[in-house]
Amino acid sequence: MDQFIQQFATGLSTGSLYAIIALALVLIYRSTGIVNFAQGEMAMFMTFVAWSIWNSNSNFWLAFFIALVIAGAFGALTEMTIIRPVEIGPVLNPVIVTVGLFTVLQSAALRVWQGEPKFFPTPSVFKGAPLKLGPAAISRTNVGVFCMAIVIMLLIYFFFNYTKLGLAMRATAQNRTAGRLVGIRTGRMLATGWALSTMVGAVAGILLAPVLFLSPSMMDGVLLFAFAAAVLGGLDSSAGAIVGGLTIGVVQNMAGTYIPNGSSIDITVAFVVIIAVLLVRPHGIFGRKVVQRV
Repeated sequence: MDQFIQQFATGLSTGSLYAIIALALVLIYRSTGIVNFAQGEMAMFMTFVAWSIWNSNSNFWLAFFIALVIAGAFGALTEMTIIRPVEIGPVLNPVIVTVGLFTVLQSAALRVWQGEPKFFPTPSVFKGAPLKLGPAAISRTNVGVFCMAIVIMLLIYFFFNYTKLGLAMRATAQNRTAGRLVGIRTGRMLATGWALSTMVGAVAGILLAPVLFLSPSMMDGVLLFAFAAAVLGGLDSSAGAIVGGLTIGVVQNMAGTYIPNGSSIDITVAFVVIIAVLLVRPHGIFGRKVVQRV
């Protein structure tokens, strides 16, 4: 039982990292209707920006907030200059562009910062002795990441449901023409969605870097599980992103511990669970069914 509690707690901490990136994916999907395959690389690139700022002054929080501002500007600029011009074409165009952006950002990071893993500092608030949860010991970093995921989810929920800007972004994603007719500046809403999504992704990258070490490829595996978490929970649900991420983290960790040779098939087990859920709930656990008039 002690081992089960320890592995369950570790799975929650791992899943919270997936959940934050899944939140960024859900955020951009809810506000623009686009699935961003470059989300992980944008987070990685902004984490390198934060590392460069920290490396020059050794102030973590200064680097953190400056990187968030740069991430917001970068996300908005990306939408206006790269995504918006191709949206008038086939639906697949933005998808292909985000795949291309994935490659460009990873190559640029490799060119500028090289491929050697780099040390990234842990914020002082996450340092200290592990916290005890019965027989389980959980690092303060894992607890902090979990709490951050919950806070971000609550902020996103409040933003989309109780602010004029959030409601306008949802309306833009659902029907841009109708949005324009009621006076919504849809272009600004789309740019804002990308800005917020890039900022949330940057938070995930900065929290993940001390665990994995910073490198151009550090988000590759995380992005795969984040996509799975977003689909499992429902692409239009921030709560679903959290539940999906935590579920995948726990299932992956338990499979690696209790199944013989589980460390080599834990990914497979996680995706088997996802497929089983989607067979019952095709729109995800918290996803909404799309109703179309014939």
